[in-house]
Amino acid sequence: MKVSDVMTKRVISISPETSVFVAIRLMLKHHISGLPVIDNHGKLAGILTEGDLLRRAEIETERRRSVWLDALFGPSDGAADYVHSHGLAVNEVMTRDPITVTENTRLDEVVRLMENRNVKRLPVLRNGKVIGIVSRANLMRALLSIHRTAPQSSDNDAAIREHVLAEVRRHDWSSGAAVDVVVHRGMVDLWGNVGDLAQREALKVLAENVPGVVKVEDHLTVRGQFMGDRPIIIA
Repeated sequence: MKVSDVMTKRVISISPETSVFVAIRLMLKHHISGLPVIDNHGKLAGILTEGDLLRRAEIETERRRSVWLDALFGPSDGAADYVHSHGLAVNEVMTRDPITVTENTRLDEVVRLMENRNVKRLPVLRNGKVIGIVSRANLMRALLSIHRTAPQSSDNDAAIREHVLAEVRRHDWSSGAAVDVVVHRGMVDLWGNVGDLAQREALKVLAENVPGVVKVEDHLTVRGQFMGDRPIIIA
């Protein structure tokens, strides 16, 4: 899947000159935790998030500077912290040069960026203009939607069984597992022996993700050692 499949297209934005407190009221009113900042030319100037508003003088949470660090490295960092905790306009507080994606960016790349850069939302650009926002909430909604629309039952129990067995064979982590699969009206029973609890849990999750499976019953037992290099499938 890609960004265009899940992004929020209705973008609530603010201008760089907007008051910080107007921005806060806007975020609270619309139940959002971040706002793209758009300049007079329609270009993305930055993004204002809840994280940008955590260190504020008004609530006595501004960062406490070390005198000896300022003496060692100069006053520039301290000055920047002061602006961030006391600034009254959005452009004084916002995060500049935010990470962005396009509508064709794959969701695995979105997740990688969110994890590596510790961000919760990414502006979506087309020709330099913001056309949407993709957030962690968008990803969660997509997961729920896919789960809701996926087939929940099937009349073809034999096909489900073959699908489960094929998936077991496909994964290296299933090496050594002796697995028997019984399917009745979409209900899957897993029988056999596995090497450890992690392998047992993975097999249960694997079966749960096969289309048509309604429920999985785990009857697997854990033994002390693996048998061979590949899973032993009991047909």
